[in-house]
Amino acid sequence: MDDIILRVKDICKYYPGVKALDGVNFEVKRGEVHAICGENGAGKSTFIKILTGANEPTSGTIEFNGKEYAKLTPKQSMELGISVIYQEFSLIPYLSVAENIFYGREIKKGIIRDIAAMEKQAKELCKEMGVDIDVHKRVCDLGIAYQQIVEILKAVSKKSEFIIMDEPTAPLTVKETAVFFKIIQKLKQDHVTIIFISHRLEEVFEICDRVSVFCDGKYIVSKDVQDITKKQLITYMVGRELSDDYPEPKRKIGETLLKVEHLKNKRVHDVSFELKKGEILGFGGLVGAGRTELVRAIYGADPIESGTITFNGKKYSPKSPADGLEAGIGLIPEDRKAQGCVLSLTIRENIVYSILKKISKVSVVQKKQEKEIVDQYIKELNVKTPSPEQLVKNLSGGNQQKVVLAKALATNCEILIFDEPTRGIDVGAKQEIYNLMCKLVEAGKSIIMISSEMPELIGMSDRIVVMSNGENAGELSKGEYDQTHLLEMASSKL
Repeated sequence: MDDIILRVKDICKYYPGVKALDGVNFEVKRGEVHAICGENGAGKSTFIKILTGANEPTSGTIEFNGKEYAKLTPKQSMELGISVIYQEFSLIPYLSVAENIFYGREIKKGIIRDIAAMEKQAKELCKEMGVDIDVHKRVCDLGIAYQQIVEILKAVSKKSEFIIMDEPTAPLTVKETAVFFKIIQKLKQDHVTIIFISHRLEEVFEICDRVSVFCDGKYIVSKDVQDITKKQLITYMVGRELSDDYPEPKRKIGETLLKVEHLKNKRVHDVSFELKKGEILGFGGLVGAGRTELVRAIYGADPIESGTITFNGKKYSPKSPADGLEAGIGLIPEDRKAQGCVLSLTIRENIVYSILKKISKVSVVQKKQEKEIVDQYIKELNVKTPSPEQLVKNLSGGNQQKVVLAKALATNCEILIFDEPTRGIDVGAKQEIYNLMCKLVEAGKSIIMISSEMPELIGMSDRIVVMSNGENAGELSKGEYDQTHLLEMASSKL
């Protein structure tokens, strides 16, 4: 008989109007890497929160290491050896890497924190896990990828026997993901059990032993990874077959709409490019290449030190995001929670946030017009919600991304900038976003797309500008795309 470390029985979690989990029965074997897959809203995040004590189940039981619980508290969960790495970081920005790793478990000399001892142990942990990171640096001075690695190190340092990883590789490059997979293999050798949640299905087949599927709050099936194909897995997840192909928009690419010449600021060094009407222009490069900083400058969120931008034949010099929106440029940022939407507001309030002036008369919002706009985008983007009055913080990651999209689309911008548009989003939602992008360019809009997913970048872009260390590293047209060449270009200025 297999050694079962976790078994849940008939777990349910109900919210007003929503069955987040509906009679889930599920088990995990000791020492395995077990993937949980499902579309956004399938119940994965709720399931994690119940295991970590963040949420209480409405009914059902949790059995861990042979002992049964009606619910877990966060303290109980930690004492049982359960750790979690969420998509959203729980780091203290102005503390060092070492201080974050030992936060809440500080090494002390009497009542004084022993920083030297923590730094020494942090260095040893990095060496053991094959990670090259400066433990003295403040976390706020690290890129997103390295912040994720610190989260991983923090969980590993607790000597947890059961680690839940929620989209841990979403912000990581190919090279960093390889380092991370080595960490997982090391943990597996030490008989640590891992629940691995990822929308990158290729990772499931590369690193996991078994995979389970959730759909609409229900447990569907568990399979050994070697006994299921990617196509079969997707069908279980979405209840239908999806094409592996990227949609091809039916439109004619027009004249140059946006021209950027020799743009510079603290993170961008002499970048020039052109965007044509009806085009999807992809930006490739490694994490830290300056792609996000470039588009933030164009949008008006970051300062421009020198260079010129011409938009619709006129000089364009944005000083704030309001200038970008006023000119007709919208940004869907990489960090949807921190920059894309206001989590404490409703779906309705977020969608109309940037167009309140346009839908108001004498400073009074026209409710009929507001309702029409909100209902239109909830329907068009297939936002899963019981009501437009649902708080955005209560939505799944994929549906939060759709609200960010709706907010940008409501402004009716000519240029839409998508920064990592499908990060942390399931395969079904990805298809919806790809189809939406095609509809936008067919309607005459132009798109700038930053993506660290090579197949997405190649599959969706009409041209690709590659950046390296804040500079142009080259440009490729369709027919010239090659993953190896793209990676070489992305590394050329390092």
